[in-house]
Amino acid sequence: MAEATVSKAVTWGLFAAWVANDLEELATMAGWSRDARPGLQERFPRVPEAFWERMELSQRDVTVAIGLMGGVMVAASAEGARTGGRSPFFRTVLAGFGVHGVAHLVQSLAYRGYTPGVVTAPTVVIPYSVWAVRRLKAAGIKSGGAGAKAAALALLPVTVAGVHALAHRINRPRGRGAHTPM
Repeated sequence: MAEATVSKAVTWGLFAAWVANDLEELATMAGWSRDARPGLQERFPRVPEAFWERMELSQRDVTVAIGLMGGVMVAASAEGARTGGRSPFFRTVLAGFGVHGVAHLVQSLAYRGYTPGVVTAPTVVIPYSVWAVRRLKAAGIKSGGAGAKAAALALLPVTVAGVHALAHRINRPRGRGAHTPM
């Protein structure tokens, strides 16, 4: 008897839902980080200046970071498709994506306004994630449960920080007399 699997709509749906969310972030993140900085600095005066400088992202940094994260999402979706949804990597990334959607909502509540990604979080990210987990369960595939959620909670901020740090490094001016790209 063959093991039950999920359709490619579930596995590649992860990448499709990520694209929808990250198109919103691509369009808004650089401008938002620049525009939100003064108000956040006023609300949190004890936060060091170096933090605020790192928070402000160029469009190029955002674009490269999103491209790098896209590589992770394609790899997870492809592995999910290859294994019919059984891949622990796919299931952990799926859990992280759902947590990411909730984090968007919490971030906007804490900010008391729009933050990049919050429009597609409740309309795409969270509904897709719930649907995909239900499809896994219907196929008899454990979504990973608390272990996958814990791994996602630990790995999500590390992965996001890592792609942003790598993007900044890739975009950093090199050599004497180099200038910051626009």
